[in-house]
Order: sequence, then C-alpha cells, then structure tokens
Amino acid sequence: MNKVLKAILPKGFKANGIFCGLKKSGKEDLALLYSEFPALGSARFTTNSIIAAPLVVSKMHLRSAKKFQAVVVNSGNANCFTGKLGIKDALSTTEFVAAQLGVPVKSVLVNSTGIIGKRLNIAKIKQGVPKLVSGLSASGIHRAVKAIMTTDTFAKEITLSLKIGGKLVNICGIAKGAGMIAPDMATMLCFIMTDAAINQKTLDRVLGGAVDKSFNCISVDGCMSTNDTVLILANGAAGNKLIISGDDLREFIKALETVCLELAKMVILDAEGATKFIQIDVVQAKNYLEAKKVALNIANSVLFKTAVFGENPNFGRVAAAVGATGLKINENQLKIKLGSLKGKQVKLQVGLSRGKSRCTVFTSDLSPEYIKINAEYN
Repeated sequence: MNKVLKAILPKGFKANGIFCGLKKSGKEDLALLYSEFPALGSARFTTNSIIAAPLVVSKMHLRSAKKFQAVVVNSGNANCFTGKLGIKDALSTTEFVAAQLGVPVKSVLVNSTGIIGKRLNIAKIKQGVPKLVSGLSASGIHRAVKAIMTTDTFAKEITLSLKIGGKLVNICGIAKGAGMIAPDMATMLCFIMTDAAINQKTLDRVLGGAVDKSFNCISVDGCMSTNDTVLILANGAAGNKLIISGDDLREFIKALETVCLELAKMVILDAEGATKFIQIDVVQAKNYLEAKKVALNIANSVLFKTAVFGENPNFGRVAAAVGATGLKINENQLKIKLGSLKGKQVKLQVGLSRGKSRCTVFTSDLSPEYIKINAEYN
C-alpha cells in the first residue's frame, strides 16, 4: 500500500471548487465531485434526530437510484432547520448540477455545511453551477477540498494506492471538520472516491466497519451535528476483478479503514482551539463495546479535557469518567497510565482488568480559545 497525504483522484473522477457568494470571506464555497462513469454509492449519516435538508434528499436518492455520478457540496450554510423550502433548495441544487452534467437528477447527491437556521441562497448556487461544471478536472480536487471547509485551518486529504488482482486501485478521501465533533457521527463531512470494482452489499458493509473504527471513535466537544456525512463512490474504473471476499477484500478493507482513520485523526488535530492531540487506549475490557463506551466517556469529560489543557495530571478525573459509565469496577482493577502532558501528543491508557478487548479513541483538550471561537460563530 502506498499512502500520500494529498488528494489524487482515482481513474474516472474529476472535481472543482469555486466561490459562488455564500461565504462573506470570498473563499471557495461550492464543490463538485464527478465520476465520468456511473458509480456505486454508500453513505453513513448523523444519528441526530434533527437532520439537514440535503441529507433528506441524499437519503432519498440513495434509496431510489442504483448508480451515482456526482456529489455537490456547499459551505457557509447548513441548509438545516429550513423546513420544506430547505428540501426544495437541496433538490434544486441537484437539478442544476444534473442538467449541466447531463446525468439523471437522482444520480446527484448533495450536502451542506455552515450556519443552521438560514435559508440557502439558491440563486447564487444556480448562477455558480455552470462555472463549477465547466471547470471540472483532475487537479480540481484541491479547490474542492477548500470549498467544503468552514472553521478548518487546513485541508484534510489522503490518497492510498494498492494492488488488487494485479490492478492498481486508488482510494482518495477528503474531509472537513474541527468543531461540533461527537461520535455517531461528528460534525464533519467526508467524501471518498475509489476506482475499485466492488459489489453494493460489500461496499455498504466495509464502509460501516471503517466508519465505526474511525469517525465514530473521535470527539472534540461531544456535540453532534445535523449534517454529518461519510459518503463513498466506487466507479470500477481500475478494472480489477470484483471485490467480494478473500485476500482482495481484506486488503481493500485495510486500505479503506486507513483512509478513514487518517482523516479522522486530522479532524482532531484541527480541533477548534485545541493545543493537545489525545489518544485514549482502553484495554482489558470484556468486549469492544465496553472499551469504546469507557474511552468515549473519558474523551467527553470536560474536567479531563481541561486538566490536559492545564497540563495537570489529575488521575481522579479519569477514574470518575470511568465510573460514570456505570461499569462495575473497583480501584484495584482500574489501571491508569497517563503520559507526559508537556507536548502536543498525549497518551492515556486505561486498563479495566476485565478481559482482552480494547478500543482506541482520539480527542483534544478544551481551551479558552474553543469557547471564543464558538461564542463568536454566526
């Protein structure tokens, strides 16, 4: 496997990003990812009961269509809590893009990120779509990455190449997210493109597994968003033998999990106001779910996160977070190993003395800068 921390589009994919007027800053705010060949699609969305209009539309298209060719994304406005007009605007966005590309409307998926509660300026999007489509290219992925960013301070991108059945297969992923990050999922968008040939059932399954081990194992502030999406398109342009089982499947799973985990770590590295990147390893649990529950409870503990910011090795805050899960454990069973708090990277290991399962979760500290950023966000 060859890993590059830069977006390089797989065969058959093009992209672009432009400024259409949604952001006051004048920065790119409309992105398009396009597959020249009809592709299989699979996605995981926020588990928040309040979901944004574009997710309603994308879910509808995923249920009713078998192949997909485009994903259009705007930043600067989440198009959430906008009622029936928001759904109409999300549908209109897919219609504008479909007309310009000459593809079925249901083959276009849509997403948004930004302020909640304001109606999308659909006129600006309509005006920008022709330029967005005409500028599609392989190098346009770098503009697309910028166009999905909100409070992000750097582009989150990765490309991984591997051989499957003698054919070179590529997986490219881009993401955005820095705040409102919580499991199931975080306030983040992730779009993955691959030229691998794979069947639908397998694609659904491997994406779910990869998301569970990556984006559902990170937390910045424990706040779940309304627009969270991880979406993958697979167009089969690599020409490999269909991935169904065996070594080919194992290699593909490993590669996809790597892409997702690397992007998830980048989200934590870019966490709003963060000064520390924290890795929490819970070991000796009865099962994976128990380990994950404990790890996430520690990761979402405001007291633990502020202690790390202050470089205060307060073990009591870790112990309290473990006990708050309701786990039946005594002091003699609980083993806490907290590494140095002086550097950017902090490691915490918590042993439960209950079994052989483990889970790793990534989080950040909580600083006054986080409060400032979110107090001023509007």
